[in-house]
Amino acid sequence: MAFGSRAAGKHRGSSRLSRRTAGYAGIAALATTGVVGSLAGPAFAADQAAPSIEDTGLNTIVVAEDLAGEIEAQAQSQQRAAEAAAAKAQAEADARQRAAEAKRVAEARAQEEREAAERAAREEERKRLNTFVAPVEGSYVSTQWHAGGGMWSSGSHTGIDFHAATGTTVHAVGAGTVVESGQGGAYGNNIVIKHADGTYTQYGHLSVLSVSVGQQVTAGQQIGLSGSTGNSSGPHLHFEARTGADYGSDIDPVAYLRGHGVTV
Repeated sequence: MAFGSRAAGKHRGSSRLSRRTAGYAGIAALATTGVVGSLAGPAFAADQAAPSIEDTGLNTIVVAEDLAGEIEAQAQSQQRAAEAAAAKAQAEADARQRAAEAKRVAEARAQEEREAAERAAREEERKRLNTFVAPVEGSYVSTQWHAGGGMWSSGSHTGIDFHAATGTTVHAVGAGTVVESGQGGAYGNNIVIKHADGTYTQYGHLSVLSVSVGQQVTAGQQIGLSGSTGNSSGPHLHFEARTGADYGSDIDPVAYLRGHGVTV
């Protein structure tokens, strides 16, 4: 019988669909190995006919190139994103470092300012404690220390007298604490002040007392008004410098004032 059978040993060529499918299957091999030749599957080798453009696998190469381009573009995008993230992290780290440095500098400056203020305050306090003035402004000594005569029970003058009319302002010669303010016998109304160096000053025969015991006073502060109370022959200020609070511990008042920078 005559059947339309093919001769033995002949191979049937693969269809266009199967060749195209085989070509697409080679994309994976291209992406992982980079070998374009692997895209030409056995079906192409078996085909004896002259291949068309579509059958040569060029369409597969184009698709593979497109895929490779997409992979490269994605890799570049990821690289740019990573670089941007790294740059942002570095910028944030730099900003934190700058902020920490600025804080350190500000704290150091504040500390320096505090220390400078403390030094200035200590210096001001030192000046305040060491500043002395005359007890009566623009006056002069009318009776010297240790002047003799029957007016004084000890036989000599235990202080110095400053010329002053009644009602003249009397100043604390230096900063200190009032330890006596009131009637003092022969001294009349008197005030005694203890100073920071442990010495004492006394102001006698006052007409008015302006401070009280325990009060802190500063150099030049008004503490009373001159007068002629107590054992006095007329208005003046009796001024004494002492090593203690009590009578009999007197020292040279002129030398005392001059030793503290006061001209008398």
